[in-house]
Amino acid sequence: MQIFKKINNNVALARDAKGRELVVFGKGIGFPAMPYELTDLSAVQRTFYDVNEKYFALLRDIPGEVFLLADDIAADAQDELDCSLSPNLTYALADHLNFAIQRCRDGIALQTPLAYDIRHLYPHEYSLAKQALHQIRDTLHVDLPAEEAVSIAMHFITAEAEVGDMHSTILTAKVVSEISALMEKTLSVKLDKDSFSFSRFAMHLRYLVQRMMRGKPLNGDNSVDSMFRTVSREYPEIYACVQQINEFLTATYGWPCSKEEQLYLIMHIHRVCCERTEEE
Repeated sequence: MQIFKKINNNVALARDAKGRELVVFGKGIGFPAMPYELTDLSAVQRTFYDVNEKYFALLRDIPGEVFLLADDIAADAQDELDCSLSPNLTYALADHLNFAIQRCRDGIALQTPLAYDIRHLYPHEYSLAKQALHQIRDTLHVDLPAEEAVSIAMHFITAEAEVGDMHSTILTAKVVSEISALMEKTLSVKLDKDSFSFSRFAMHLRYLVQRMMRGKPLNGDNSVDSMFRTVSREYPEIYACVQQINEFLTATYGWPCSKEEQLYLIMHIHRVCCERTEEE
């Protein structure tokens, strides 16, 4: 196996005996000068074929043990859930877990107002997510709060929705494109559609559209109002953008966004804008 490009010290691009490109994980595998021939294949922990280049930054920045655990959790979900899951699940889950672990170590706790709905509407996904928390604790020695099971379950649900029926898929893609265009126009930004940052944002939009099509938008308790007012004042331009998105969805599809939906949009758009600025 030829190792020809370093992603980080433990992740690299390689070519197998048939000339196919793949991503390989292994301790120190990206450390030697490139290219080189890897003769001891026992050094390879795991391989991934057909990895989109937009995920290379994610592979570079996320600790290998977090990514590999996310892949294990995604594989378990694929085995347990009676449906196909999006191949993007591993990457989305790895990104989420890395962020959740950082928050936990920094002592930052986020409330999840969706907990009741997720537990009762998606009991299987929620049960698998609780198992994932045990895997995280046993493997990474990080005790994430029980509320994180809801967020992990949402990733399973999103991965299920991404491979739904053709009509839903086409409509979802259309709405995501329309919202992205409206965001670019309102905020005078150019989104990099090939970046992982945008993929993560688009994933949230797809999940929003799926909720709207099922007639089950997020509707939290009164505690959302206070946070909504705070972020609206803190990010007035993004708030104005979200108001236009809300008006568009209401007028075009009859999908008014609750304050909770708008709150999540503000937070996700803010994250995209911040990461776009950092990349520049």
